[in-house]
Amino acid sequence: MLKIGILGGGQLGRMLLQAAANYPVITHVMENDPDCPAAHLCHQFVRGDIRNFDDVCRFGRGLDGVCIEIESVNVEALEKLESDGVRVYPSPSALRILRDKILQKQFYKEHDIPTSPFLITQNRQELKKQDTFLPAVHKIASGGYDGRGVQLISNPGDLDKGFDHPSVLEKKVDIHKEISQIVAMSRNGQTALYPAVEMIFDPVLNQLDYQLSPAEIPQQMLWRVEAIALKVVKDLKTPGIFAVELFISTNGGVLVNETAPRVHNSGHHTIEANYSSQFDMLWRVVLDYPLGNPKHIMPAAMINLVGREGYSGEVHYEGLDEILKMENAFLHLYGKKETRSGRKMGHVTLLSTDKSDLVYKARTIRKQLQIISKQPEKII
Repeated sequence: MLKIGILGGGQLGRMLLQAAANYPVITHVMENDPDCPAAHLCHQFVRGDIRNFDDVCRFGRGLDGVCIEIESVNVEALEKLESDGVRVYPSPSALRILRDKILQKQFYKEHDIPTSPFLITQNRQELKKQDTFLPAVHKIASGGYDGRGVQLISNPGDLDKGFDHPSVLEKKVDIHKEISQIVAMSRNGQTALYPAVEMIFDPVLNQLDYQLSPAEIPQQMLWRVEAIALKVVKDLKTPGIFAVELFISTNGGVLVNETAPRVHNSGHHTIEANYSSQFDMLWRVVLDYPLGNPKHIMPAAMINLVGREGYSGEVHYEGLDEILKMENAFLHLYGKKETRSGRKMGHVTLLSTDKSDLVYKARTIRKQLQIISKQPEKII
């Protein structure tokens, strides 16, 4: 059996391992936290820092392949492993581009992939000279995640809120809908496209709140979304699975926002809603099997379950019984022992042929299920 390593042990690693149980593969995971969500589901757990060159090299040595569940890994170590014959998904060259928002935006520009106009700023002083480019969104080049590292700059008075680090300043888009298009590509260039999903974001946390699949967009626009996402993946020239996030503007334009080179939050619903989940699909890519069927079994909604504001500490769930009574509701808790404001603790997938039913139940879950700790945060 092939030995495959996963760098990172969070919820994405956990769900990858749940799918791996269906295949002849020996799984290894490296993460700093021995109590991480994925630790007890793999064949071999290694405690280490995925950002450390030596740790990653030691972990990958002797494995047949390595994949990631988060971008903040040591790329130089992955390049070394690749040169030593270990297959890396995605390739380190693609990961270098996608983990840096400056390089990512330049990649889109160089490959004629539609994206919002942008400027590069190296520090806050450079940013303050770009007042004529506003309104815009300032995104730190590396290190941002789950809404962090993004700042809206509406007018010159907001410029002090920008980052004093290399960043991208993107022209603000009047957004009609935010779409995610997940694409898988095998080693021989075969591709599979999942039905596009519509993402609804929490305006405070700036992270995915819930989503609907399939997205309700005109057929001509859907074809354009799929064509653009497919071009992104083919131009990266690497096998793997990718979530291409796009804006549909109020004037009908389709623009790539950013691309994740891994399984993604916007694809969690595929576990129940699609014939081959995004996690199953990645194993097919990594193990060099034929790609699975990405089509829907049934339309779906996926709701992120996050820690309630004002609470941190040992997690306590309120309202689980009510959710589990719902027809065609599938609960996934990630096994995290500690909660904090905005932390992703699980998700619920809903299946229904009635979109209004999906939206109603998604909002009901948001109200009924509370993720708190036994004691609220102390205000100092």
